[in-house]
Amino acid sequence: MKVQKFSLSEVNLIRSPGQDADIYVGNLVDETSGGPVSIGYGKYAAGQTLTETMAVDDTMIVLEGRLSVSTRDGTVTAGPGDIVYMPKGQAVTITTEGEGAVTAFVTYPHWAEARGD
Repeated sequence: MKVQKFSLSEVNLIRSPGQDADIYVGNLVDETSGGPVSIGYGKYAAGQTLTETMAVDDTMIVLEGRLSVSTRDGTVTAGPGDIVYMPKGQAVTITTEGEGAVTAFVTYPHWAEARGD
């Protein structure tokens, strides 16, 4: 792979697999491009909740808006510029606040392969 730059306008956002919520994701680097990690963007509408056990190590960077990530150990709230790390095997509930949120993410290994999508 070569050095690349990405922007939100380049991503094809699709409904988050296995979710009914108004939450969308789009990969820019993944198993199909030969990278060792998945890199992309996420978009969460206002008042949405996603609950799952992490199939991968996931690092999420909040670009716009606010969201909370809750686990059995407590809740962290993140806004623009904040980074949230969610380790593989951790049960999380992600909830948007206000107008929703836009995030960037990096997962290891590839989330689609780990989920079987």
